[in-house]
Amino acid sequence: MADLKTLREQMANAATEARSLLDQANTIKDEARATELEAQHDKAMADFDAIQSKVERMERMEAIEQRALEANEAEQRAKRDAKRPGVDPAEVRQGGDIDYRNAFHQYLRAQGQKGDMTAEARAVLEAGFTPVEQRAQTTTAAAGGYTVPTELMNILVRSMAAWGPMYNEDVATVITTSGGNQITMPTVNDTTVTPVAHTEGATLTDTGAKDVVFGQKILGSFAYDTQWLRVSKELADDSIFAMEQLLGDLLGERLGRIANLQLTTGVGTTAPTGIVTASSLGNTTAAGLSITADEVIDLLHKVDPAYRTSPKAAFMFNDNTLSVIRKLKDGSGDYLWNMGNIQQGVPGSLLGYRYHINQAMPSIPGAAAATKIMLFGDFSKYYVRKVGAPLIGALQDKDFWPGFGVAGYVRFDGQLADAAAVKHMITKATA
Repeated sequence: MADLKTLREQMANAATEARSLLDQANTIKDEARATELEAQHDKAMADFDAIQSKVERMERMEAIEQRALEANEAEQRAKRDAKRPGVDPAEVRQGGDIDYRNAFHQYLRAQGQKGDMTAEARAVLEAGFTPVEQRAQTTTAAAGGYTVPTELMNILVRSMAAWGPMYNEDVATVITTSGGNQITMPTVNDTTVTPVAHTEGATLTDTGAKDVVFGQKILGSFAYDTQWLRVSKELADDSIFAMEQLLGDLLGERLGRIANLQLTTGVGTTAPTGIVTASSLGNTTAAGLSITADEVIDLLHKVDPAYRTSPKAAFMFNDNTLSVIRKLKDGSGDYLWNMGNIQQGVPGSLLGYRYHINQAMPSIPGAAAATKIMLFGDFSKYYVRKVGAPLIGALQDKDFWPGFGVAGYVRFDGQLADAAAVKHMITKATA
């Protein structure tokens, strides 16, 4: 398999080839040849996207392996520095002190029967894990299972961020609270109010016409769960995979998809108010099923310069929309999209701004009439309220026995504090 350096070079070559093909297609007069060149361009960009996906996977795997290596080195240092006396010989054969992950594996294989676990594993489990209810009328540890170790919670959060830009604190402004009580955010927009000319010696008027008008946004907490994922005893006993990481990835992806969907297109009141829902009108396309370079530029300038200078100012659209944007040129013949520097890790940009791919948004081509297909603005004005961290619980009772169940749970909300900060492009009312 090619290394990262080689793959980045292949990405750069694919992008250069695609750019050259598109230039030829735009200048050639032979329509048949132009169509052929455009098809070759699309294939080159498909190759670019496929290689980019490989690069992202390899970078993620390298990061995971590095974290695992660092965790293992830290564990070995701890064993050398503070080896406890009286370690059971069986535990020595297993590698000495038991960490959360090994204790959790013992819990799975023991099917919740703590008597079938080693004393050290029970101590780690009870000291480091949070009890989960087994029946509605009790919350004691003896009545239920245990949540998985801290490592799995990190996997869960990481997977959620990877599956949706709106849950990522690098995109929006994130507020994390321990409880789910409502948070009131005062709002004010004084940008249209101006002072008046003053006449020497005149008394200042006091009509109230220039009073500051305040408003407020409410951040609540909406809960979502994955439902139970049933795991058989045979799988827990025999699997060669790190089940906690596999389950964390799967449940993180499920929670990530619903979080991103609701924070993108949630209707409010019964769900978060999504960024698309809350955004204000920027411009409307002239055609129902296509966009032009001028319309993208118009959207950018519909947002006040005060917001455009924000570090979190960006575009947002579906990946299929990006495939259309990549072919657009401005009046000088320059492409709106810049592929960046792949080998140096510099991301692509649009009109000098970064962009976020959000698959929860509708796309061109394929969008219906009067559909919001693109956003631009200061995403720091969109507030994501997270209630604690996402949870994952493992539970065994008569419904799952002799297997067990695993489920994920998350609470969050979202509000755009200033509608002028983020504006949308919408397709015209008739296709």
